[in-house]
Amino acid sequence: MENMPVAVIGGGPIGLAAAAHLIDRGIAVRVYEAGDAVATNIRDWGHVHLFSPWRYNIDPVSRMLLAGTGWREPNADMCPTGADLVADYLEPLSQVPAMASAIEFGARVTAIGRSGIDKISSRDRSGHPFLLSVASRAGVVRRDLARAIIDASGTWTSPNPLGGSGLPADGEATHAKRIAYGIPDVLGRDRAAYAGRTTLVFGAGHSAANVLLDLQALSLEATGTQAIWVTRGSDLSRVYGGGSNDQLSGRADLGQCLKEQVEGGQIPLITGFAAETIREEDGRLHVEGTTTYGRRTIGPADRIVVCTGQRPDLALTREIRVDLDPRLESVRALGPMIDPNLHSCGSVPPHGHREVSHPEPGFYTVGIKSYGRAPTFLMLTGYEQVRSVVAAIAGDMGAANDVRLILPETGVCRANPSSPAACCDSASSLPPPAVSEVGAVPDQKSGCCRASAAEPMPAPARTCCASAT
Repeated sequence: MENMPVAVIGGGPIGLAAAAHLIDRGIAVRVYEAGDAVATNIRDWGHVHLFSPWRYNIDPVSRMLLAGTGWREPNADMCPTGADLVADYLEPLSQVPAMASAIEFGARVTAIGRSGIDKISSRDRSGHPFLLSVASRAGVVRRDLARAIIDASGTWTSPNPLGGSGLPADGEATHAKRIAYGIPDVLGRDRAAYAGRTTLVFGAGHSAANVLLDLQALSLEATGTQAIWVTRGSDLSRVYGGGSNDQLSGRADLGQCLKEQVEGGQIPLITGFAAETIREEDGRLHVEGTTTYGRRTIGPADRIVVCTGQRPDLALTREIRVDLDPRLESVRALGPMIDPNLHSCGSVPPHGHREVSHPEPGFYTVGIKSYGRAPTFLMLTGYEQVRSVVAAIAGDMGAANDVRLILPETGVCRANPSSPAACCDSASSLPPPAVSEVGAVPDQKSGCCRASAAEPMPAPARTCCASAT
């Protein structure tokens, strides 16, 4: 099997970083990207800015591959959009000859097994190569062999449904054309769908915050535009953020701006609502559900945006032995470290090949998929994961075990004191942030400060959302 390639599933930043490390170590690699170009998922939210500047968004070994191609590294102090990340980094990286020859576009891995044995068989599993079922754009299915697999396919294409039970709400499929998942481009390509209309936004994370603030900005330009925010829980501390204690100023300002818009009455808020049914009446949508005070109906509205997170596609690994956290569907070792029920500070202990491996020898889950349903993944975490994993595949266990990862605190901690994963250590002990996450940008049209981390702001500037009007 030494002559077989390592299969990397997914051509996003973490998948390409894994491929770069394999190329650097002289290990054959095959990257399977379901889309027609790299980073298909990121292109879907290309209008959104990251929280952190360029200096923290580029994998070191990928930078080395690019260095000899004439590539011009972006300004280290500027914060890119998702589109910038693709155009100025990921696309050039995919065109490096060694990388370009390793990537296959329009190749969707639909199932994984072991050649010659099924999931039940235990004898000499590591002696049987992996068998990947790969579907082409034309629907033709073939079987490929691999010595190891790095699954960096992400979770973006598997959004959680609207239903508060975790199942789709009744009527969710029926009204699918009027429901968006993730972060629609309200001020750009999707503007016509939202201008002059009322939109219900479900979710309590940063994706919901971006959509809500974009809709509020649109309301200043298009009469009749209204956003109504609906959350399942009532604790909004994670999305509102830790203010000056947050080590990513862009994230802090996003939360602060949203909080001030809600408290000022511009964005109506309904908390503690679990959606059950969507129905149409007189051409408009009504959502029925339960609260702690009984049943309630929200509406009428014209559109619904569901920002309730994503979940991993477990069908892909049904025929191999994976070990998942029963709550988050993350790799089991990470579950207690990232469970939002236990803490919310955004920190996770250093982890590498051991934590993202499974009982199936040679199979690794990396990137945001390793976090399952948890919402706190940061790009730098994935870069360190694949560095360690590739070192382990290469047999360099010294490098594989030398894992170093320090992430910035959010300034919000809801740690369970009885949990060993408690994370309320002083944020001041950490170095400057070195991470990437979907974030916010200054928006002059809305009159609301949505600053990015491109230019660090002094503490008094954190009050810009209150004073902008």
